[in-house]
Amino acid sequence: MLSENSRVFTKDNINLFFRDLSKEYKRLGGKNTPVEIILIGGAAIIESYGFREMTTDIDAIIPDASIMKEAINRVGDMHDLPNGWLNADFMKTTSWSPKLRQYSVAYRTFNQVLNIRMITREYLIAMKLRSGRQYKNDLSDIIGILAEQKRVGSPITMEQIELAVINLYGGWDGFSEESRQYIQQILAITDYQKAYDMVRNSEIQTSISLIKFQEAYPEILSQDNLQSVIGNVGQRKGKRSSVLQQLKELKAAETKKPNE
Repeated sequence: MLSENSRVFTKDNINLFFRDLSKEYKRLGGKNTPVEIILIGGAAIIESYGFREMTTDIDAIIPDASIMKEAINRVGDMHDLPNGWLNADFMKTTSWSPKLRQYSVAYRTFNQVLNIRMITREYLIAMKLRSGRQYKNDLSDIIGILAEQKRVGSPITMEQIELAVINLYGGWDGFSEESRQYIQQILAITDYQKAYDMVRNSEIQTSISLIKFQEAYPEILSQDNLQSVIGNVGQRKGKRSSVLQQLKELKAAETKKPNE
């Protein structure tokens, strides 16, 4: 369930791979048929923001065309990339929505045939909340997006996030209660950097614990028991307070008067 992918994708090499992908696509016969790829998740964040430098795969909405699949494989072979370096696996998860293209924005065009679009801002946050993985970058990515949008003078409000949730998923049904509480608490916090560091550290520790569990108990971990395993592993190790509790404590510290 937890894959170990040694290849790192950054903004510079992602664009290199897309440039080569456009060339291979044209070479295979697509020069008169422009094609579109929509970036979501980590790749979209890397292209749009500066707080995160890399991802281990590129999640995207990819056209179901044989020459595009062949072009992807050729670029993978050319650069010794792992299988699935560009994949649409997220379409099998709860964060998928058929309305993602409608709310994506244009990014770049490579060699006049490969059009790249992206999910950005509150729509990325909505997707991250829907997924809510405690062992990936989902929770810290939300803080990073909010922090950078605030820094550039275009902060994201709860109203905008709720509209994105409605537009993509029809409402909050299907979202965990933890995700709903999480976004409310994050928006109430002032020190985004401290919150980011705290949440990212929690994600890293949870990921390490799950990898060790999977090594000790192969074939047991699944999507159905993931949350209970996270909770049980944390209890056995005397794990620190939950992310939600830590955020409450951070907010309490921010609102406490200096003389108290």
